[in-house]
Amino acid sequence: MREAGSLGWTSRPVVWLTVCWTLGYAAAMEWSFLRQASLYLLFGGLLLLLLVWSGKPRGRLVLAAVLIVCIAAGWYGMFDNRNRTLITPPPAVEEVDGVRFVGRIDTPVNVDGDKVMFQAVAERVELPEQADGQSAVSAGVKAVEQTVSGNRSSPRPEENGESDVRKSLPSEGRTPVWDVTSSGKGERVQVSIRLLQETEQRMALAWKRGDRIELSGILKLPGEARNFGAFDYRGYLQQQHIHWQLSGKGLEGVQVTEPSQSDWGWWRLARWNDDVRFGLGAVVDRLFPAGQAGFMKGMLIGLTDEIEPEQFDSFSRLGLTHIIAISGLNVAIFLACVIWLLRRIGMTREAYLWTAMALLPLYIAMTGAAPSIVRAGLMAMIGLYAAYRHRLKDGLHLVMIVGLVMLLWNPYYITDVSFQLSFLVTLGIIVLVSRVSGMLPVRNKKWRDALAITLVAQFVSFPLTIYYFNQFSLLSFAANLALVPVFSSFTMPVGTTAMLVGLVSSTVGGWLAWPVGQVNRLLFATVQWSGELPGSQTIWPTPSLLWIIGYYGLLTGSVLAVEAVLKGRSSAKEGPMLDTWQTMRWKERLQAWNGKLLVPGLVLLFAALLWVGYRPEWRSPPQGMVQTLDVGQGDSILIRTGNSGHTLLVDGGGTVSFRKPGEEWKNRSDPYEVGRKLLVPLLKKRGVQQIDELILTHQDADHFGGLQAVLEHIPVKRLLFNGTLKPIPGVEQLFRTALAHGTQLVPIQAGDRLKVSSELELYFLAPFAGQAGEREQVELKSDQNPVSLVFLMELAGTRWLFTGDIGVREEDELLTRWKAASGSKLPISLMEQPIDVLKVAHHGSKSSTSETWLDVWQPRVALISAGLHNTYGHPSPQVTERLKQRRIAVYRTDRDGEVQLQVRDGKVEVRTKLGNP
Repeated sequence: MREAGSLGWTSRPVVWLTVCWTLGYAAAMEWSFLRQASLYLLFGGLLLLLLVWSGKPRGRLVLAAVLIVCIAAGWYGMFDNRNRTLITPPPAVEEVDGVRFVGRIDTPVNVDGDKVMFQAVAERVELPEQADGQSAVSAGVKAVEQTVSGNRSSPRPEENGESDVRKSLPSEGRTPVWDVTSSGKGERVQVSIRLLQETEQRMALAWKRGDRIELSGILKLPGEARNFGAFDYRGYLQQQHIHWQLSGKGLEGVQVTEPSQSDWGWWRLARWNDDVRFGLGAVVDRLFPAGQAGFMKGMLIGLTDEIEPEQFDSFSRLGLTHIIAISGLNVAIFLACVIWLLRRIGMTREAYLWTAMALLPLYIAMTGAAPSIVRAGLMAMIGLYAAYRHRLKDGLHLVMIVGLVMLLWNPYYITDVSFQLSFLVTLGIIVLVSRVSGMLPVRNKKWRDALAITLVAQFVSFPLTIYYFNQFSLLSFAANLALVPVFSSFTMPVGTTAMLVGLVSSTVGGWLAWPVGQVNRLLFATVQWSGELPGSQTIWPTPSLLWIIGYYGLLTGSVLAVEAVLKGRSSAKEGPMLDTWQTMRWKERLQAWNGKLLVPGLVLLFAALLWVGYRPEWRSPPQGMVQTLDVGQGDSILIRTGNSGHTLLVDGGGTVSFRKPGEEWKNRSDPYEVGRKLLVPLLKKRGVQQIDELILTHQDADHFGGLQAVLEHIPVKRLLFNGTLKPIPGVEQLFRTALAHGTQLVPIQAGDRLKVSSELELYFLAPFAGQAGEREQVELKSDQNPVSLVFLMELAGTRWLFTGDIGVREEDELLTRWKAASGSKLPISLMEQPIDVLKVAHHGSKSSTSETWLDVWQPRVALISAGLHNTYGHPSPQVTERLKQRRIAVYRTDRDGEVQLQVRDGKVEVRTKLGNP
């Protein structure tokens, strides 16, 4: 077997081919002009590569590498350019009502409470005509004809102009667009249906992949990321070749029919596979308790939809989600069990190798065929065949071949998290484990190898872990070392056996499942306890690509340097005792220098790199940053200072639910919760490792709802509130959680002042003592808007006013009281200067932001936080007109997405996520 570290062109051509191919994809993703020139890059690069290789010029290896990068960029560009929608409404139309869709269900149907989701392939799509009678889709018909003839030049929806303008087509007469069966390819659409009655839920549960479906609904572009660094659902679906969502309400106009026996397609095999997987899932439901069934289905057959969110979060905190996700570990255990069983029944070597190869595709399909399991399965099949031919020599070549094949098949795999983690960890284990194992002072080989594998997996996966998840547990290494062997050697094999036996006998399967359940209880308790230990979780801002490259470079250099030192010491022990520096050869001198200077230097550089990644303040941040996050219909504003690194969070948004008694069937297993799904991930991505002041302006759900998750995941020093308590369970839980996590509760009244530093100071203008009660006694208050916290912030020479949800009455009272300066602890001069930025009260409701209010404060910029298409009509046209008349620049989250305002040298610079028309 070749030395794993020998990576020359001649000895490792496949390795370098795959590296160059990956670089070509990365270049094409980064620079759009490469995608536009894809045809020239692909065919021109191939021609030049043939000429270079046949002519053998000087430096042909370097030239060949550059040309391979160009060819890969061209291949990616051609693949990406073909990813176009066939449905092309008029430009700037993002939503079409009254669409009739006829097609076939193409994925398993997910029924969760009152929501049904699946993907469907269109056979026919009927769009409405425009009001003037002209077909709204005439341009779409022409584009489809061009597509079928090979000209795929139709623009992507997100590349159309005026992306910030939403228009809808009227639902008048329909015109058929096309019948895609003639072209051999249909448009895949993401379908979402909201159920209206419990009986409809039972009907939807009977739907399967391959069923023919007809329904009417609203066709719209998928939602795009509305905050900087947030998850881009539109881009995610586009990489699945899905460009549109179809949403409907109720099943009254939905017709679903089962396929006839004469219908045939790949969907038929997938339908059978779904039946097998769901059948096995039903067995797991019978054998294991409710709290474990979802976890076991995720581990054994890749059905992860039913894993409890809290359970997944516990495993995620310790870096153990790879236990749940089907990956190479599952394939290894599956093969070990199969080969052991086949050998026990007396099969020959050739027979059990071929049998294992034949079973692997079935196992891949049964477990969901995620990129990680496809990678592991393909590698295992190639490895088994190589073992059969007695040619199993090089694991590095094996993983590179599989990776290259997968990237050729689907270039979008390069952006898939499971693909990246799977391949990088596998490569790290192949290249580094033997070296690291030789460095460890452990005599037992099994323990030494286990330690080396865990160490390598942790270090190699670390940059991607913090890039995608922005957290790392200091207990991750110990948890993986201690718990993974239990899951892999007991829970997984015995659980699989119980599931298969349960197909025949539930009683015997239950006997086998019982000890697994007992071990699971202990392991789950350990995972939860470990994840909640104070100080065990670290939060990392999203690192740059340059930082990741530097990390892997220093990691590799450190391992090689330490290995060289250890080898030098070993050879020195074998040499003569009287060697001196003068008599040592140059190689020995280099090793000595390596041990004295290079290794400590690399270790220090590595530690410095980690510190820079954890504390990136050296990047010359602005003096202050105010980020108005788009949390839908609610408020959440993140304030950070540049020099002192102080962090304030004002409100946290929230999801309002209007469930009535008897509608429990509508509850979803994993409902959207703005704090857990949006706010906490955003804060972590931005490196918010601690919140110094959490300011809750008032206790309505659209302001406090997301803060529960914030308190659970991010340390908070102080929670400032209006001194009242809204008598609802959510508020009580919020304050109990704050106290449990050591957060200080600070009631605020008008006249209070918070001086953070020379560049940040807060003056609280409301509520007054008569509104919120005495400071020593918390008053119950159901109507929270009138007692909202109002404060003026001075940030690096700029002035900001935050107003909560106060109305005109409170505005007038505040102005009257402060002008009279009755009982004031703050100087009246606070109100004698114009302010730079006003956070408009109550999402721009007509009940606030009076003309008098605007005339007194004279803001230059107004911020309005309102949800897209909210049912309240916020912001009110009356308010926006008042702002317009005074020439106040208006930024709105419903139109602009997140609004970021940077303070530099007393000036406010604004940028928005979606752009301001």
